[in-house]
Amino acid sequence: MNFQQIENSFEPSADGKAAVAPGGMVASAFPDATEAGVHILQHGGNAVDAACAVGFALGVCDPQMSGIGGQTLGVIHIKGRIFALDGSSRVPSLAHLSRMSEQDRAVGYRAATVPSTPATLAWLHQHYGRLPWQEILQPAISIARLGYPITERTRTLQQRELTNFLSVPSRSGAEYFLKDGTQPYDVGDLFRQPDLANLLKVLSHKGVEEFYVGDIATQIDADMRKNGGFLRADDLALIPWPIVRQPLRRRYRAVDVATMPPPGSGRTLLLVLLMLNALDPIFLEGQLKAKYHFVAETFRKAFMLRTQRPFDPNTYPQVADKKMLDRRFAARLAASIAETTDPKLPIDTVATPADEFDETTHFCVMDAQDGVVSITQSVELAYGSKAAAAGLGFLYNNYMMALDTQDVRHPYYLRPNAVPWSSAAPSIVFHDGRPWMALGSPGSELIYSSIAQVLMHTIDGGVSIAEAIQRPRLHCSLGGTISLETEGFPNDVVSYLREAGYQLDLRAALSLGCVQAVLRRHDRSGFQGVADLRRDGSAMGV
Repeated sequence: MNFQQIENSFEPSADGKAAVAPGGMVASAFPDATEAGVHILQHGGNAVDAACAVGFALGVCDPQMSGIGGQTLGVIHIKGRIFALDGSSRVPSLAHLSRMSEQDRAVGYRAATVPSTPATLAWLHQHYGRLPWQEILQPAISIARLGYPITERTRTLQQRELTNFLSVPSRSGAEYFLKDGTQPYDVGDLFRQPDLANLLKVLSHKGVEEFYVGDIATQIDADMRKNGGFLRADDLALIPWPIVRQPLRRRYRAVDVATMPPPGSGRTLLLVLLMLNALDPIFLEGQLKAKYHFVAETFRKAFMLRTQRPFDPNTYPQVADKKMLDRRFAARLAASIAETTDPKLPIDTVATPADEFDETTHFCVMDAQDGVVSITQSVELAYGSKAAAAGLGFLYNNYMMALDTQDVRHPYYLRPNAVPWSSAAPSIVFHDGRPWMALGSPGSELIYSSIAQVLMHTIDGGVSIAEAIQRPRLHCSLGGTISLETEGFPNDVVSYLREAGYQLDLRAALSLGCVQAVLRRHDRSGFQGVADLRRDGSAMGV
């Protein structure tokens, strides 16, 4: 593995998607949020301070993806310690399948679980932050009060979700997030959120406890009762503080990858890397068309094990889950890949694309003291439940969609206080015991395949993280449908995959996943950061 080749080939870009800096780096899915993190680093904050500022800011300027009403998962390296932070939301005590329809789980007040993002970011800051809490929230408050311009992507999502917004009887989400409460904003319109700014101001002075046991909790309770939702003050008063977990960690070539344990999908990512590790890197980065088939089959086999082996670390802490991440097991799986699609795996007769939605956001921060934060946060589907908290300005999530409804024995079955499944796999890559790279992606089941391809291109192909992130991607569903960004794949590759037995889901360029990544040069001389071209983000350092 040639670190000098990887790092020296990196070039910053004029559009702010790729950046270099000597003292720290931030990469997020929206420029205003990236600037919030950089502002905190410039004023003496560490990586945790900056990450908390970015997390709250994204809830303001990228509300379709995350916010105060959602949940947050992360992997953190600070003061020589690495841990995973499980900031899962919780199902309210009144929620039961007999009391809701399938539509209730997707749109409206009954779709919401107990928001955990405020508690998670506050806990992280309380334990590892350096600057005062009010300074952390100030950038988000300013963005909400002063506003930011609507992008083409935001308008497109508002147009796509228009019917859902208008289907909520109270029209609360529409009133806050649509123009005049009825239509998408125009590109370039300045979008201000005074109610959200006021809420954040209260939290900055009184702390997040106000959200869970104070007047804000009382307002949320009243809002839910008025609109038939399940969330109550008693649910909020339990305060969903995050759980510290041991990250999953495995070696890939010359580096160690630490990622999110259950309920996240870090196991799936690591199994893919262990399988790829059993293949020759020359083959993976070579010109043979067969490599695409082998990569697609690793995605299928790894995802099959995720769906077959659900695991609740709270209910079953005594169960050792070593087989899925055993190197010999992964090598046997890799060796079982044949020259055509595996007949033992499910196969679709028609193309069924990956279950992809434009939800979730990821961001990364590194500081000069080896502090690293890699966080994925979400309101589940785009714009969550499409219902907003009256007078408070934030969207309720629709994480009821991420719970099992078929098997009562399932660890993520929809029941009071259950936590939802998550595809999040925030990751930190180590070399010689020190953090070298942090990365992650949104995109539902596309998360693990997007991250794996970036690591494969960087570590096996020796390209910069900027090139690795920009390269075209593919994903293979459990049923054998390959989604691929067609403009990046030659026609003979497309024909080869079809002949190998796959159904094809041909996508536009730059449409699969959205990886944000930061890197510290292995000689500690500076930082590099990349925000994926697939969204509106930016990278910036100090």
